Order: sequence, then structure tokens, then C-alpha cells
Amino acid sequence: MDVDLIFKIAAVGILVAVLNILLQRSGRDEQALMTTITALVVVLMMVVRKISELFTLIKTLFDL
Repeated sequence: MDVDLIFKIAAVGILVAVLNILLQRSGRDEQALMTTITALVVVLMMVVRKISELFTLIKTLFDL
């Protein structure tokens, strides 16, 4: 696994945490929730892509 992926996920988490705090303090709770959900979808897409690469590697490794 690349360390870059962990850093990207951490950066997204930190950015979303700051945005969430700012939006909630300004009274925009719905936008804070949508920001959090969007970040979750983005991170899940990154993880799914890496899992897909893992399955492709396993498939070629065992010649399936």
C-alpha cells in the first residue's frame, strides 16, 4: 500500500473537519453534513480503486 494514499485520506479528513467546524459555527449545519458526506464518498472511491487494483494483482498472480 502506498503511504501517499494514507496521507491523502488524512488530508481530506483534516480539511473536512475544519470546514465542518466553520460551517457549524456559522449556522449552516446542512452544508456541513453535505460536506462530510461528500468527503466520505471521495475517500470511499479512492479506497475502492485500490481494492480493485489489489484484486487485479491477485488475479494475475494466480493466473485466474
